[in-house]
Amino acid sequence: MSSTLYLVSTPIGNYDDITLRALNVLKSVDFVICEEFKTGNRLLKYYGLDKPLEALNEHNEARDAELTVERIKEGADAAIISDAGTPVFADPGAKLVHIALKKGIRVVPVPGASSILSALVVCDFDINSFHYAGFLPRKREERLRELGRLAALGCACVIMEAPYRFKPLMDDCLASFGRNRRAIVAVDMTMANEQVIRGTLGEIDKKFDDAPFKAEFVLIVDAPKAN
Repeated sequence: MSSTLYLVSTPIGNYDDITLRALNVLKSVDFVICEEFKTGNRLLKYYGLDKPLEALNEHNEARDAELTVERIKEGADAAIISDAGTPVFADPGAKLVHIALKKGIRVVPVPGASSILSALVVCDFDINSFHYAGFLPRKREERLRELGRLAALGCACVIMEAPYRFKPLMDDCLASFGRNRRAIVAVDMTMANEQVIRGTLGEIDKKFDDAPFKAEFVLIVDAPKAN
């Protein structure tokens, strides 16, 4: 008998942002699927939960997703969590979900905190239409090609990157969008040291030249000005 796979969103930094529904689901399931045991254990321990953990990440998802789905199909309820935020979206889990759906398992989203939405709603420009670009190619030539395509879109663009690649990303954005395109950089959203830096790309680049950082961030670049 098939059971349920819950996609449980977890806090992106502030543990107070967990939802009551997420806690109830985590309490009720038979096991929890996480990216890394250390992070998953720390999260469950913080909320006083004790559940068996299975690791599913970019290194083993292709190999182990089928086995995990079979365990659920035999009658277990499971929850998948990411290290922070909503699982599957820009995180491991998509293969697991696709296999579960093909095998007739009920898949239920449990929404919660999102760094992307948190950054979007504090923009000082139009976000009625936006393009999620996600993580760009690591090779510079490919990244510049993609940024050139994004620069021509008539909407805001949401870009993700690892903290230690912020400066190379900014350099390429300046080359592709120009120094005068408006943007925001949302840093460590929901945490005590949260920052939202607004201005042109040139101004933001200068700001972080003067005060470098290595933290989680979301970059949102405004649409081009209408001629």
